[in-house]
Amino acid sequence: MSVVTTERSGSVTTLTIDRPEAFNALNADVIGALLASMSDAAADRSTRAVIVTGSGKKAFSAGADLKELAGMTPDTARRTMTDGQRAFRLIEQLPIPVIAAVNGLALGGGFELALTATFPVLSTSASLGLPESGLGLIPGYGGTQRLPRAIGERTAAYMMLTGARLSAARAFELGLTPIPPTSPDDLLPTALDLAEKIAAQGPDAVRSILSAVGAGRDSTLDAGLAIETGLAALAVAGDESTEGIGAFLERRPARFDNPEA
Repeated sequence: MSVVTTERSGSVTTLTIDRPEAFNALNADVIGALLASMSDAAADRSTRAVIVTGSGKKAFSAGADLKELAGMTPDTARRTMTDGQRAFRLIEQLPIPVIAAVNGLALGGGFELALTATFPVLSTSASLGLPESGLGLIPGYGGTQRLPRAIGERTAAYMMLTGARLSAARAFELGLTPIPPTSPDDLLPTALDLAEKIAAQGPDAVRSILSAVGAGRDSTLDAGLAIETGLAALAVAGDESTEGIGAFLERRPARFDNPEA
């Protein structure tokens, strides 16, 4: 039985972590399957957005599988963390948007996975946190780096040092998500609606925006502006802008083809 299931709806692929008996905990198999499935989706030029969620309504993912971590040597733990960080970084850098539909608990590695998404959509039942310090551990899949960038250093440090959790409403207030919390029953329909709205945009434009945003996050302002200028110039001269501008002038919906490989 697969630990990650795949479902396709039009141009949107939904990936579901399917370990409900373990609150969708992340072990090596889950992380490997997530990375492979997302990489396959990004390589399929007809896929324009990915949703990742957890099986059931109790948990998006309750974090790393502690049974797998128990008894590791420092060398084994370093390899495991390195593999996980590499996978999460590749997910973060995918050329198509990833929407995390967070249903219930998103703790430890589960919260860190949500932080790699382009943005999350949160159920009102979502509870987000990095409780590792209470176990004598620290976040190992990027939490110490991504959470301060997302909500500010002081609030992030408070969460990590005390194990405090964020409710969906508080996460929205802090800007962790641009989408107001939704009811559990409406979570996936809301995520799918957003994914379809993005999928209706120019796919090359979407990929270029993600590329520019990612470059800006990891570089100086001047370097990021230079990258934006180059990508914007290519967009102006591209087929997508011909269709998009033409549709606007003709007062009709734009019809964007899938990008060529």
